Amino acid sequence: MSWRLRVRHHTTLHYSGDVTDSYNEARLTPMNAGGQRTVEHSIKIAPRAHASRYIDYWGTLVHAFDVHEPHRDLEIVAESDVLTQAAPPPPEVLPAWAELQLHADRFIEYLAPSRFAAPDTALVHDALGLRQEGSILDTANVVCDAIRDMLTYEKGTTSVSTTAVEARAAGRGVCQDFVHVGLALLRSLGIPARYVSGYLYPAIDSALGVEVAGESHAWLEAWTGDWVAFDPTNGSRVDERHVVVARGRDYQDVPPLKGIFHGPPSEFLGVSVGLTRLA
Repeated sequence: MSWRLRVRHHTTLHYSGDVTDSYNEARLTPMNAGGQRTVEHSIKIAPRAHASRYIDYWGTLVHAFDVHEPHRDLEIVAESDVLTQAAPPPPEVLPAWAELQLHADRFIEYLAPSRFAAPDTALVHDALGLRQEGSILDTANVVCDAIRDMLTYEKGTTSVSTTAVEARAAGRGVCQDFVHVGLALLRSLGIPARYVSGYLYPAIDSALGVEVAGESHAWLEAWTGDWVAFDPTNGSRVDERHVVVARGRDYQDVPPLKGIFHGPPSEFLGVSVGLTRLA
């Protein structure tokens, strides 16, 4: 079964004075990968800016743009129509634990500690206690289930710079913290794992054509013979409600917007996401 979703991502930055130069990257375009296809996409920037596009190292479409006129507000509106479908089932033939080492070079970037998903001794200990003697997939399932025992979902307790170790110690966090802890655990066991950012349509039975408030979301994929998607925050499968925008080692590789500017500090960052099921 496939869905058609419209995504509207609106970002506003307000500065305390005139910014004279601004250089930015936006990762707001849903991927064409797997069973997902972006039918339409547009990005509008104010003040008007020329945007160039490129595919980054991790396969994400990036809009790079700069503004060279004085401005106190920067507004980016990205709109997309996307065809989605449930993630494919796990592979029928699963590699044995001993075979993982054969793929270590191939997936080294998804095995090495990264900025936000580097484990400490406590997380390594947690990971070893979750390892199953059965398949790698069994362990990945157990790890993703265990994250919800380690963390309570609570907004405002962490930030985009919170690490897996800090989130685990606090016992609280949001979706990106659940994912960073999961990445640290899986990689500690030698299982390649990567960060996925995008959107989650929040309602299963909402009426067609009605926009609902959403937000950016994060989940992970673990390699168990093929890439298998897990949503540890919700404890659910990745399905038609998930829209993939970017993949990488952790949040550092996938922020929706990042940049540098010359001028006074920003006073306000506003982000709103609207999601509409069209079919």
